[in-house]
Order: sequence, then structure tokens, then C-alpha cells
Amino acid sequence: MKWKGRRQSSNVEDRRGMSGRGKLVAGGGIIGLIFVIAQFVLSDGDVSVLEQLQDPGTSQTEQRELTAEEKELGDFTEVVLADTEDVWNEIFASQNMTYNEPGMVLFSDAVRTGCGNASAATGPFYCPADQKVYMDLTFFEELRTRFGAKGGDFAIAYVIAHEVGHHVQNVLGTASEVRRLQQQSSQTEANELSVAMELQADFYAGIWAHYNQEYLQEGDIEEALSAANAVGDDAIQRRVSGNVNPDSFTHGTSKQRMEWFMKGYRSGDMNQRDTFSALLN
Repeated sequence: MKWKGRRQSSNVEDRRGMSGRGKLVAGGGIIGLIFVIAQFVLSDGDVSVLEQLQDPGTSQTEQRELTAEEKELGDFTEVVLADTEDVWNEIFASQNMTYNEPGMVLFSDAVRTGCGNASAATGPFYCPADQKVYMDLTFFEELRTRFGAKGGDFAIAYVIAHEVGHHVQNVLGTASEVRRLQQQSSQTEANELSVAMELQADFYAGIWAHYNQEYLQEGDIEEALSAANAVGDDAIQRRVSGNVNPDSFTHGTSKQRMEWFMKGYRSGDMNQRDTFSALLN
């Protein structure tokens, strides 16, 4: 992705130099906690959900100087967030709406959020309570080494755009409507609604990529698809346990995640975002 020398967002807070370390309660690693995070994203920032992951009583604060590589990676994320701001401000303005830009917090190990304490084991997530995306960037190394995704900066860009997609859902009221429906549903039905939410966020990431094509380079879309493939529920379950249980899916299969990202990327059409009818009818 062509990013150097371009506008950087002022909505990024870098806390990596003052990381907090905490003991994980839930365990299971970055992807093993995917169901807990799905519950959290759809809980309107319920602190009790997120705090299952960490014992705040064991947290400690450390300060250190960031390396040159870490600083450059931080600069890159600021450009990506700026790109999402440009795209979504334009899309919302075309519909006579105002886009409230989210913040983004870079952290190491553990972090305090508007939704409670979180650990790096959660992976990247969006907190609706403070409207911020939280990212421990070491997630992407585990995604590559443990789950087989390709490396490259656009895998990071895809995940940022996906989490910003959850913010778009929050702003548009989709998230609150899904929470209402989940309260009236069985666990299997609630999981299906969660899958629809995640696939729509993938679609929104594709929408962002569509309108950001002038900055894409050869191989970028392949990097995004590789990341989407790696975090599919079926791929994760097969790698972690050797078994696949579709009723427990909360994010969608690898195929679904790639398809909905590409649908947004190819069309650039917000009218095609209805993952709910596609899955639930």
C-alpha cells in the first residue's frame, strides 16, 4: 500500500510505550477467545464481557522507548485510519449524514478501555462505549505464524477497516438493532446474527478498499483475503481443535469472509450490504 508522506489521522493514541501487563483469565490465545469478543462487540460495551479476559488486579505498568520499526508501523496505522475517515466522511455526506470519526488506540499486552480491561489475547476490537478501535499490533505476527496468513501491511489495513466497519454499524444503528434481535433469539440464532454483523464489517472493509484503490499495490488484495481466510470460524476451529461446529460460528466461514470483502471491493455499493437477508432467509 502506498502510504508514506500521506495524511495521518489525529485520532490515534499510541500507548505502546506505556503498556500494561496482566494475567489472562480466559486463556486460549488470540483466536481462541473469538466467541467472547463477538459477545462483547454486540453487547454495547458491556464491561463484564471484556473483563472475562483479564484479572485487573495483576496488571502492572511498564514504560519503554518504541523501536524505529514500531514507530513506522504506528505511522502506517495513522494513514490507514485517515483513509477510512476520508472514505466514510464522503459516503455519509452523500447521504446527508454526519460521520463521527472513531478513535484508535495502539497498545501492548493490556489496556483499559471505555468497555473495561482488555488483553492482547482479544485481538483487535471496537469498543462502542468510547467509539474507539483497540489494536495490539503483535496480533498480526501471530496471525501470520500461527494461522498461516500472508504478511504485509495490507493485512493490517484490512483489519483496521473491518473494525472501523463496526463503528459504522454503531453509528447507523445496526448494532443496537442486532442486540435487540439477539435478546429475542436462541443461541444459534444469536450466533447467526453475529455472523451477519461480522460479514457486513468485512463488506464495509471492502467498500473502503474500493474507494482507496489509487493507493493499492500489487498483492494488497491478496493479503487482505489471506487475513480474512485465516480468521474464518471454520479455519480457526479446524486448526485449534480439529473439528468444525457451524452452530457455534460467530464470525463466518473463511469463504464467506472473503466473499463479502470482495463484494464490497468490487461494487463499492452500500446498497449491497445486507448480509442479514442473505444469511437468515
